[in-house]
Amino acid sequence: MIYDETVNHLLNNGLIVALVILAIMAFLCLIRAIMGPRTSDRVVAVNMMGTIIIAITLDLSLYLNEGYLVDIAIIYALLSFLAVVVLTKVYMGVYEEKKEQKEKLKAEKKLKSENVKKVEKRVEKEEKA
Repeated sequence: MIYDETVNHLLNNGLIVALVILAIMAFLCLIRAIMGPRTSDRVVAVNMMGTIIIAITLDLSLYLNEGYLVDIAIIYALLSFLAVVVLTKVYMGVYEEKKEQKEKLKAEKKLKSENVKKVEKRVEKEEKA
């Protein structure tokens, strides 16, 4: 009987420590999602936050002995996956659009420089004549 209480007490303390560590990690991921220098860093941070929230939910289900929290964690995992897929799709669309705009600007600059050269040649021919 004393052995069971000791094991249960150690398990509860371990779960609380895990909750604190996961909360700190979630906070750090939130900072990365806000400050991330690139959009890809932000998407990865949001994905990591979703995984940490799932781990926190599962940890709470063990600590509170509530089975319905496992179902919530599974549903949250599906929603988190879909959110990351949508964010990635939007990011790729924006990236492709910016890439096309850069290529269009390069083509316009090249065309303008060619036109300037043609005009300069005409002016030189007219001056010679």
